[in-house]
Parts: sequence; structure tokens; C-alpha cells
Amino acid sequence: MGAKKQDIFTESVELHAKHHGKIEVYSKVPIRNRHDLSLAYTPGVAEVCRAIAKDRNLAYKYTLKSNTIAIVTDGSRVLSLGNVGGHAAIPVMEGKALVFKKLADIDAFPICFEKAHRWIAEDIRNIAPVFGGIALEDIAAPQCFELEEALQGIGIPVMHDDQHGTAVVVLAALINACRVTGKKMEELNIVVSGAGAAGYAITRMLRCIGYSPDLCPTVNDIIVCDAKGIIHRDREGLYANKYKYIMAGQTNREGRTGTLEDALEGADVCIGVSVPAIVTPAMVRSMNHDAIVFALANPVPEILPHDAHMAGAAIVGTSRGEYPNQINYALAFPGIFRGALDVCATRISDEMKIAAAHALADFVPRPQKNRILPPVLDRDVVDAVAQAVSAAAIESGCARSIP
Repeated sequence: MGAKKQDIFTESVELHAKHHGKIEVYSKVPIRNRHDLSLAYTPGVAEVCRAIAKDRNLAYKYTLKSNTIAIVTDGSRVLSLGNVGGHAAIPVMEGKALVFKKLADIDAFPICFEKAHRWIAEDIRNIAPVFGGIALEDIAAPQCFELEEALQGIGIPVMHDDQHGTAVVVLAALINACRVTGKKMEELNIVVSGAGAAGYAITRMLRCIGYSPDLCPTVNDIIVCDAKGIIHRDREGLYANKYKYIMAGQTNREGRTGTLEDALEGADVCIGVSVPAIVTPAMVRSMNHDAIVFALANPVPEILPHDAHMAGAAIVGTSRGEYPNQINYALAFPGIFRGALDVCATRISDEMKIAAAHALADFVPRPQKNRILPPVLDRDVVDAVAQAVSAAAIESGCARSIP
């Protein structure tokens, strides 16, 4: 396995060196003579500017805004590399731009800040006019929560994919896992290993924290664990983290304490968004019959699928494509943004996220233990999610009418 990893890393470096990156800008219109230049640029473009000055919404009709998003990062939590900064984050943001283009035909451009600062939200507001949406990416918690909250009123969709993209796909996977095992969502006892961006969003969605109860199928209870163990209301130092405090108030109703091992005893579902190899076969054996294990740490999961199955898990998913049941937020974000852009949405509502999850689940009409989600690179998945998101945007009042 080590040699194979080295090969792919070496090949990737050579690929990036050969092409000097992975994306470029190209012209949609020809510039063959002076007349072409006068139409595309000065003096003809002045009339387009005058029209947009009278009605800003015309930017969606006359410019790239209607199909362009910014992928914004400060490089503070890139993959498993940690805080590598803005320069080192560029290759990942370019890769995400490629995914947007290939799967959803969205033009995306990396905006990489060297480090987060107190004015970053204002900087993003000031570059927002050219974009139809903002995808926040690889920003460490709790800054990612604060930044997303601060940008919700800027008039275009702003979504932190590590949070909501992951939560949408996890909900879809859980819906179909229940269909396979016969478990009921409202009876599930879930353990989430990891209280960062993804863990926070997953917990909020599954417990309807901030959501209307009629939107999402609420589970019975969730216990969230971080590096210190189970999060509970009486834990010392909890008040120092606003977001863990919120989770403590809405989860762990019995006030259980202890470690991840303690939390998993008698659980129906384990959702790992934490660190490699933290879940043991013994922990899985202590779970309820037909346990569901989503081990999503990347690149090495909390427990390998073979080990989880041998310990009695009925359904196992990871974030990796070489195993069955890939639970990857790439299943969600292209379709969510495609649907939002198609109706020139002002934001991404809770209704839009829940609609995306159900569209993903329903795309697999007869889920099986080794197939609870569709393939990541299936373009039809993007279309299905986009249609559901667009309809939800219209219904929830987030769609914009363009002259």
C-alpha cells in the first residue's frame, strides 16, 4: 500500500508541474477583429454596464455571475494536512473547481487567503458581486461556523461544504441504511465521533437543531464525542466553546459520560468524522444488532470496512472510493450549487439541504447493504439533486426573479 501511495503522490506532482495547475479561463466569444472587440469590450460594453447599474439583478443575465462561484479558504484545515496556509491550499481548491466543472458545469475559481483575520468576512462581501455563490472550504472550526453565519445576508448562497455537504450525504446514507436494515430513524441512537465542522453539522441536521421538525427525520438521541470523550452538559470547560455548548444542550439526554468506547455500547449507528483507527472491532461488537458504521476519516477511516463487518456491522460506509458505500460530500455540493444557481438563489435554505438529501437517497430505488448511495461521478445524480434543490428554493422563497 505504501508504494502505491507514493506512486500516486509522485504522479500528482508531475501532473501539476506539467500543466501549471488544473484550470484556466477561456473566451466564450470570438475576438477576430475590431468590431468583435468593440462588442465584447469598449465601447459597446458601456451599455451593459448602464443596464446593470439600474438593476443589479441583470448581472445574472449579462455576466458570468449566473454560473460562477468562489471557492474560499484560508488553508487552516486542508485534508489531513492541517493548517498549511493559502498558497498550499491552491491545488486542493483547483481540484474542487474541476469537480464543479465536470459534474455540474459550474465555473469555480479559488480564492485563497494566506490566513484568517478579523476582516475576512468583509473581504468576501466585497468580492461577492462577481459570484453567484460562495463555497467555503477547508476552514478550521470554530472559525468556519462564525464566518458562514456572518455571510448569510449577502444576497447569494454561502455554504461551508465540509459542514453541510457532509451532513446532506450522511443523512441520505442513513435514510437508505434504515431502509435496508429495517431500523426506524426516530428510534436510532447515534454516536458521532468528532465535534468539528462535519460533526457539528451532522448533529444539527439529525437532531433538527435550527431546523423545522417537519423538515428532517429526527433521530431518538445522539451522543457526540471529541478528543476528551463524551460531550455532556456538566463537562468542565464546555462554556469556552459556543458550538459544543449548543450540541450539549440538544444531545445526550441521559447525561452519559466517559469515552467513545462507553458511548458506542448499545448504539445503533456510529458516524466517524474524526481520526484514523479510533474505533475498534470490540466497540462495534458492543453496538446493537445490525449496526450501521460510517467511518469517514480521510484518508484512513476510523475502522476498516472488513474489520467492522467481521465485528457484526450490517452496513459500513467510508469516504473512500475503493470501498463500497462511498459517503463523500462530492455527492452533494455540485448538485446543491447547480440547483441554487439555476434559480439565482439568495441563500441555501434548510429546505434545500433536506431536499438534496432525499434526492440522493431516492436516486437508489432499491438500496442494498453494499449500495446505499449512487456513484460520486454519476452526472445524473447532480441533475437529480439540482432539480430538487431548485424546487425547494422556489418553495422556500429563496429564488430570485430575473428580468
